[in-house]
Amino acid sequence: MAANARILPLAVRDLCFAAGERTILDRVSVRLEAGPCTILLGANGAGKSVLMRLMHGLLVPTSGEIAWSDADAERCRRLQAMVFQRPVLLRRSALANVTYALKLARVPRAEREQLALEALEGVGLTHLAHRPARVLSGGEQQRLALARAWALHPEVLFLDEPTASLDPTATREIERVIRAFDAAGTKILMATHNLAQARRLGDEVLFLHQGRLLERGRIDEFLARPATPEAAAFMKGDLPWT
Repeated sequence: MAANARILPLAVRDLCFAAGERTILDRVSVRLEAGPCTILLGANGAGKSVLMRLMHGLLVPTSGEIAWSDADAERCRRLQAMVFQRPVLLRRSALANVTYALKLARVPRAEREQLALEALEGVGLTHLAHRPARVLSGGEQQRLALARAWALHPEVLFLDEPTASLDPTATREIERVIRAFDAAGTKILMATHNLAQARRLGDEVLFLHQGRLLERGRIDEFLARPATPEAAAFMKGDLPWT
């Protein structure tokens, strides 16, 4: 994992994103530093996934600015990774999925297989290295997606509801891997609806409501004493999905 911050902090200033006439993000400003695991909370449609995709460069903002501390765009792309709720996997073996990610990152051919095997070991999939990725269970496929990220040693890892469709056993395995990323120095930004998971994994919370960032604070303080009526309603399950 990244030992020294190279692309953080990330500064987001007055970020807006609209789809047609619908405003999905409305003037979001936040600065993300290396260190704490940051949890994105908010109802479905609050803008969590869109915000991460904008930060990761998968979407272009309608207005506003996203600025990494390193001006080298290629280096910024190389030092971040994103894992989605439903990972997109190649019709290849688990090992080949990881080595292909390393190829895209321009890792020398001679180093790819060893790095890929180390990544698979890190997520507990060594015994499935040569099995087709598409026949793996949902939890195994998600761990494989994390292995692809692990092999790249990212400084920043975006996680979009990575356990939303998994059973409790698979969820525990994914959370174990996330903690390993965190312990090794990777900055985690993770969207989740699961308040218990947020408490287990997070250090701080960003609370989004209808495209606006309403709260930021320590996870324990937010869960105990939300500062806005919208956050309090979300905590009680009274906030309607938008």
